Amino acid sequence: MSAGWRGALLVAWQGRRVLVTGASGFIGAHLVRRLAELEADVHGVSRGAGHRVDLRDAEATEELFAAVRPEVVFHLAGEVNGARDVSVVRATLEGNLAATVNVLSAASGCRVVLAGSSEEPRPGNGHSAPPSPYAMAKTAATGYAELYHRLWGLPYTIVRPTMVYGPGQRDTSKLVPYVTLALLRGEKPRLTSGAKLVDWVYVDDVVEAFVLAGLSERAVGQAFDVGTGTRVPVREAVELLYRIAGAESAPPFGAVADRPLDVPQTAELGPALELIGWEPAIGLEEGLRRTVEWYRR
Repeated sequence: MSAGWRGALLVAWQGRRVLVTGASGFIGAHLVRRLAELEADVHGVSRGAGHRVDLRDAEATEELFAAVRPEVVFHLAGEVNGARDVSVVRATLEGNLAATVNVLSAASGCRVVLAGSSEEPRPGNGHSAPPSPYAMAKTAATGYAELYHRLWGLPYTIVRPTMVYGPGQRDTSKLVPYVTLALLRGEKPRLTSGAKLVDWVYVDDVVEAFVLAGLSERAVGQAFDVGTGTRVPVREAVELLYRIAGAESAPPFGAVADRPLDVPQTAELGPALELIGWEPAIGLEEGLRRTVEWYRR
């Protein structure tokens, strides 16, 4: 990014009152730091630090918005669980749909940027049906955002990242931190066949897309993908991690069954470039190298 563009971002965000839900989460924490660098007036909502508000509670959400009076809201909070299990239906319904509707209802006069899911029906997956309760809730949340825009003029944008990875991912059940930590501890990870095709995208690139989406008037009322547009098998990503970590053994693929109903997810990059001028900057090998070094430290 050029110095001139960095300066323009600073001018655009400086002093702007921003609310980030899910501020202690993986993407949320990176986004809060980036907005702080741009000198925005950042208010975070999380289960740990900042405003501690249960967004599933409509009244509490209204009170939060009345207290913060944000100009821009980045809604990243949610129940992130892609399990194909009936036991997660209610949790994902309440954490991803009901909470989003409460945010949309409270956000009168705000610009709202929502974190969508690459597993929603879209061109990059052939408009496949949502394969999990999580994806179904995200799909319904997108429908409600469109409804609030059409009926009540709420300016929203939906950013749909593909498979995000990078430093600071605290959910160590996710593939990249799980394999990385196992290798650094001298342990043997339990892996699927590795055949699944994934569009891996580095967290800093995703954060920059959110930052740009919060400014772009062209992106109002739009949903678009954020990824690299390239499918890389899980097997290849794991083999890269093994090389970067200096592991001497070969990855033990096939110890765990592949997850059912997994559809390859690839970002369509055209809309993000057209609407917010965004393109990915960090390739997979460089991103994994940075990630391994972060966990090693």
